[in-house]
Amino acid sequence: MTEPVVVPTAKAAFIVLIPARLASSRLPDKPLADIAGLPMIVRVAQRAQSSRADRVVVAADHPSIVAACEAHGIFALLTRTDHASGSDRLAEACIQLGLADDAIVVNVQGDEPLIDPSLIDAVADTLAANPDAPMSTAVHAIVEPTDFSNPNVVKAVLDAKGFAMYFSRAPIPWWRDGASLDGQGGKGSIPAVPTPPPLRHIGIYGYRAGFVKRFPALPQAPIEAIEALEQLRVLWHGHRIAVHVSHFAPGSGVDTPEDLQRVRAIFEKA
Repeated sequence: MTEPVVVPTAKAAFIVLIPARLASSRLPDKPLADIAGLPMIVRVAQRAQSSRADRVVVAADHPSIVAACEAHGIFALLTRTDHASGSDRLAEACIQLGLADDAIVVNVQGDEPLIDPSLIDAVADTLAANPDAPMSTAVHAIVEPTDFSNPNVVKAVLDAKGFAMYFSRAPIPWWRDGASLDGQGGKGSIPAVPTPPPLRHIGIYGYRAGFVKRFPALPQAPIEAIEALEQLRVLWHGHRIAVHVSHFAPGSGVDTPEDLQRVRAIFEKA
């Protein structure tokens, strides 16, 4: 079994950056969506404040997001509206904040109001423990065959030292002897997950601020364009990604109106 990156007992100093974009095709004005009386972006920032982060900053693309954050004591920066990705927005935020190149930044997605603060800490500590890696992220074990075969569930394969070898929407590593090829489950169907279990990528990232600033200038990788996975640009250019293996699946993110209703129900019961 692949061994995870060893995380030292020393705790990393870091800040959390939360990119927030007002436009959303499936859920308009998503950062401002009400969750038990507070905007979602505020809920996310409050969860991040429960981590060990020295500072939590929202990088917004619209004054209404900044105003909502400031109304609830959350520091927010106004960034450009034309950024192609959250990584570009993070780069601008790092420059605005004047962060040193060796500063550790954890990128928490703005639609994760149930994120575990300890996961944020673990991603920061994993990066601090691996000075030859400019980036870190997290994974957890896949237990359901439907998740293993689902292209919306991103899979990761690690090397012996716990660094990422590849990320894919395909079921990797492919279980040669486990897939059903006799027609009983349909050609190529996956009736079970292999042992050891495959790993699901969790969309949280740790960065060294200097790398975040340089990242937008790196040419897009062909594998990145094919898989529609931005982290593959990092590997394609020869950089290492240290990976924390979590024992727990993350809380539900919010991409659709149905997701929002589910998360609202969780907060209302709390």
